[in-house]
Amino acid sequence: MNGFIAVAGLLTLAALIALLFPLLRKREGSPEAWRAGGLAAVLIALGAAALYPLWSNFDWQQPAQAADSPEAMVGRLARRLEKEPDDLAGWLQLGRSYTVLEQFALAARAYERADKLANGKNAEAAMGLAEALFNNGNDDLSGRVGHLFEQAMEADPTSTKALFYSALAAAERNELPLAKQRFQRLLDANPPDNVRELIQNYLKQLDAESTISASTAGSDAAVVTAPVHVTRSASVAAMALPAGARLFVMARIPGQAGPPLAVQLLEARFPQDVDLHNTDALMGGAGFKAGQEIEIEARISLDGGANSKPGDPFGMVRLKAGAGTRTTLEIGQLKP
Repeated sequence: MNGFIAVAGLLTLAALIALLFPLLRKREGSPEAWRAGGLAAVLIALGAAALYPLWSNFDWQQPAQAADSPEAMVGRLARRLEKEPDDLAGWLQLGRSYTVLEQFALAARAYERADKLANGKNAEAAMGLAEALFNNGNDDLSGRVGHLFEQAMEADPTSTKALFYSALAAAERNELPLAKQRFQRLLDANPPDNVRELIQNYLKQLDAESTISASTAGSDAAVVTAPVHVTRSASVAAMALPAGARLFVMARIPGQAGPPLAVQLLEARFPQDVDLHNTDALMGGAGFKAGQEIEIEARISLDGGANSKPGDPFGMVRLKAGAGTRTTLEIGQLKP
């Protein structure tokens, strides 16, 4: 603004010279011309200086925006990315910046661009997009936001933040065993006391919901458990599992085809203890009964899908439901 005022002043001076030069030429009989012209010049300059702030629409009380203000820096970054649209790190930075400024709609656009550039494999892009959509009121954990948290979890299984939000999303989808397992992993990481208390409260709520679900499963709704300890053989352990791999643990009647009696979808993490319950039954059925001989299959789904695919590692073991002892189930074969 100071530069503008200086230029305006020079232009005013030039206009005055052009206007007054003919008037100021000394003529015979006009000895007062120079004094009158000078007085006119001063009055015009002072009048312009006094009236311009009054008549202009510029807010003279507003301080000029600093060149290094957060808004200015974000604006420069956004303009640069218009010329460099494939800069993944730049889009992530822009998303973080808009989030700090609480411009969640713009943050979502930046993170969505980053997610596309990373082909869905960048945990920060998926997590940032999920949070921006949630904060902007566009979705909830049962919809796209929940799927994005799962995507972030697949991209970076070590992310504590992704683990927490994906646990909430699993609970929202009523996948209670998966939600409990993820909250338990958070507890195992030894979080601060206030965070530990929060997670323990979530686990209590999930236990209460599991009890209610079991009590409404039928007249013979006593929970029967088939506990197994799932491990991998050396050959299967040497396999590199893709990020989207999942572990399916299911119970069947030995030698009988058809859908499983009960099933759990878990993270492909080994070794791990799995308590398969009759309340994990499909279609709301009773699953299996205490003392019933069942066959437990543990299968690693390499693509994360429910259908068995050739090359999926698996293992099976027979046991009696409700026996109380934990049976070791080793995954050591590949689906033909």
